[in-house]
Amino acid sequence: MSDSQGDGAPVKVQVSDETGVEEEPVVEYQGCAGCNPSTRLHKYIFLAIICFLSFGNYFVYDNPAALQDQFKKDMKITTSQFMLMYSVYSWPNVFLCFVGGFLMDKVLGLRLGAALFALFVLLGQCVVALGASFDHYPIILLGRVLFGLGGENLSVAQSTYAVSWFKGSELNMVFGLQLSFSRVGSTVNMKILQPLYDSFGHGDTGFKILGLVLWVGAAICLFSFLCAVLAGYLDKRAARLLGRDAGQVGEEVRLSDVKNFPYSFWLISIICVAYYVTIFPFIGLALTMYQQKYSFTAANASTINSLVYVFSAFASPVLGYMVDKFGRNLLWCLVSVCLTLLSHVLLTFTFWNPYIPIVIMGLAYSMLACALWPMVAYIIPESQLGTAYGFMQALQNLGLAVISMVAGMIVDGKGYMWCELFFCTWLCIALMATVLLYLDDKTNNGPLNLSAEDRAALEEAEKQASESTPLLADKLGASPEPSKLAPASNDQLRRRLMSRLGVAVPPSFTPRRRALSGQTVLH
Repeated sequence: MSDSQGDGAPVKVQVSDETGVEEEPVVEYQGCAGCNPSTRLHKYIFLAIICFLSFGNYFVYDNPAALQDQFKKDMKITTSQFMLMYSVYSWPNVFLCFVGGFLMDKVLGLRLGAALFALFVLLGQCVVALGASFDHYPIILLGRVLFGLGGENLSVAQSTYAVSWFKGSELNMVFGLQLSFSRVGSTVNMKILQPLYDSFGHGDTGFKILGLVLWVGAAICLFSFLCAVLAGYLDKRAARLLGRDAGQVGEEVRLSDVKNFPYSFWLISIICVAYYVTIFPFIGLALTMYQQKYSFTAANASTINSLVYVFSAFASPVLGYMVDKFGRNLLWCLVSVCLTLLSHVLLTFTFWNPYIPIVIMGLAYSMLACALWPMVAYIIPESQLGTAYGFMQALQNLGLAVISMVAGMIVDGKGYMWCELFFCTWLCIALMATVLLYLDDKTNNGPLNLSAEDRAALEEAEKQASESTPLLADKLGASPEPSKLAPASNDQLRRRLMSRLGVAVPPSFTPRRRALSGQTVLH
């Protein structure tokens, strides 16, 4: 029987089985489509809200890059001190990448965790704006540390919400939209902060004007925080009406697993660190270089500095599809490293229009993200993937923290040409590690450079083996050894890494909820 509780109110339906025992009541929502969490319209409203969760994070991350000259002039700091603002953001995430998922699963819960991490982002930006307003550089650094405590893990929450609410082919679109909104945040930051500074100052300069501009970023972070609160409310409401549990990150990190990782994993980690330290620190420093070397205006320099992010938003889905279609992940990585090295060489030794090397860099950056990170799942057992990616993220953040400071010191002491040579050196290290990884994979008949057809055949064979193993174990009265279980497929892995990469997954993949892991590396 059912009892109506008025228009739009939930209706509880009591269901009895054949024995007459009443089961738990099922709540049926009778309201409008926009308020009904089971309808597509309500899901899209929720999607619009969670897309803005990390918008503020991505907008304020590169506030220093958009106002490089203003920070150095108004705060009277050197380039190395300027880059320290990026470095202190990365230091907390050397450790948080191991515990962020655990905190949201076991301690805070997804809803409270998302709101708390969004609050850290907001508080961090407010402290940065206060530091600039009162001409106090150490306060700015403190704000960037607080910002770092929330920024990475907020992306974990965003992706976990997506997997909780969307299934099947819809999830591809959801992750693509999240990526696009994040990249829009980075691009808008590069485009508007310089004009805002000029507008607020009316031709004047000074730390108070810088602080006023940074409060605009705080206002955007406030909007993202309110979105986090609203998303938590809607998710709790949907859980009550639909009778489902809150989403979980689902990662398990065991540091004891590290000693068992193969040689190829460490080579992949070297490629990861050596490559990404030539992208993010470069973007942080490049604005002034464009103005000094190419005589660009501040507006043109800001535009070109945002192109890597713009190309990532549009090229990642296409390149992800191509990597999936053709396989050969190692070959894609090799091409990406070579193209990025070419772009830095052109910026170092030529006066070609910088749009050419930056377009190359944007495409190569997207290519590597699509090809590099999935390779870990081909060589690490699924039960150890949380540890593997956590450790890889820790190394990446450690590299970014250290190299950002070193790059700033090089610019102060030697200039931008020597800094570019420094980046080229790291890309040569990445290239050597890629070649060594190729030789190791070739020698051991590894899975890293298989074609898509060969990999599909291998995964099918592993699937059949995993299905037959329990049957054999039942006959023998024993359970299969965990080490004999089939590793994660490319399909599983791509879901697990989506938020961590900021790469849109091509439509050919079938999402599986348990395949998401969390953190993002793309800013």
